[in-house]
Amino acid sequence: MNWSLHKHIFIAFFRAGMLGYGGGPASIPLVHKEVVENFEWVTEEQFYDILAIGNTLPGPIFTKMAGYIGYRIGGVMGVFNAIIASVIPSVILMISLVGILMTFRSSPFIEGMTQAIAPVVGVMLLTLTYNTLKSTKQRSSWLFVIILTIISIIILELLNIHPAFFIVILLIIGFSYRKKPNTTT
Repeated sequence: MNWSLHKHIFIAFFRAGMLGYGGGPASIPLVHKEVVENFEWVTEEQFYDILAIGNTLPGPIFTKMAGYIGYRIGGVMGVFNAIIASVIPSVILMISLVGILMTFRSSPFIEGMTQAIAPVVGVMLLTLTYNTLKSTKQRSSWLFVIILTIISIIILELLNIHPAFFIVILLIIGFSYRKKPNTTT
C-alpha cells in the first residue's frame, strides 16, 4: 500500500471537509482545488463529470465525490480513507460546536458570525456555477448552455417543479445531445 498517496488522500479530503462550512455544495470548490489543482489526480473535465454523476445520485455530494475519487486513485482503501477524512471534520465540529452554539445562540457575536458566513458560501456556490458552466461550454455551444440555464431557472424557480423530474429530463437530453466533432483537417 502506498502510504504517501493515502496520506495525501486523507489530507485533501480532510481539508475540504474542515473548511467547507455550509455543507457539501460549499465544499465542492475546495475539493476541486485539492484534486484538480493541488494533487492533479483528475482533470478539470473529469472533475465536472464526477460532479454531474454525483448530483444524479441520492445522498450527500461531498461524500459521493470523496468515495469515487478515493477509489479512482487509491482503490478500496482510498474509498474508506477519503470518506472517513471527509466525514471526521463534520463529526468533530458538530459535537464540539453544537453545545457552544446552543448556549450562546442569542449572542450578537454568534448571530453576526452566522450572518457573515452566508455571503461567503454564496460566493463559493457562484464560483462553482461559473466553473461548471465554463466546463460545459467546452463540450457544448454557448447557445445550448444558455438555453438550458434559462429553462432550468424557469422550471425550478418560476414553475416550482420538483428538481428530480427536471434532473431526469436533463439526463435524457444529455445522453441524446452530442456536440458535432470538429472535421477540419
